[in-house]
Amino acid sequence: MSDKKKERVFGHIPGTTVGQLFPDRVSLAKSGIHSPTQAGISGAASEGADSIVLSGGYEDDEDYGSEIIYTGAGGRDQNTGKQVADQTLERSNLALAKSKIEGYPVRVIRSHTHKSPYSPKKGYQYSGLYFVDDYWRERGHSGFDVWR
Repeated sequence: MSDKKKERVFGHIPGTTVGQLFPDRVSLAKSGIHSPTQAGISGAASEGADSIVLSGGYEDDEDYGSEIIYTGAGGRDQNTGKQVADQTLERSNLALAKSKIEGYPVRVIRSHTHKSPYSPKKGYQYSGLYFVDDYWRERGHSGFDVWR
């Protein structure tokens, strides 16, 4: 058994293809496309973000196909899913900022639960590599600050 930490991979995962469908989050994790089975952002503030999942969990997400305005993590009520507090620029949100600063690509996965014409009808679809062009804080639909 090894205690060696798995190295974060930025870019495509060998053996996977853009457009590939996965039945569930466990399959995504096993493939290496997106390791967390619940979190929408895979990354660390010190390393950068390697992947995100658009799942419909944040009301402020905007999906234009080749451009996404993604809402960071945090500030949601666990039971209702509603934004109830401001988000902060730390942890996974800071990981996305680091990917912008370092120029790292981010794998994008769309879930069938994400309401977008670009989302699959079922399961999860690997949509390819995107780059973080910018990041900023703004007032979201629910009146709380979110990181975009």
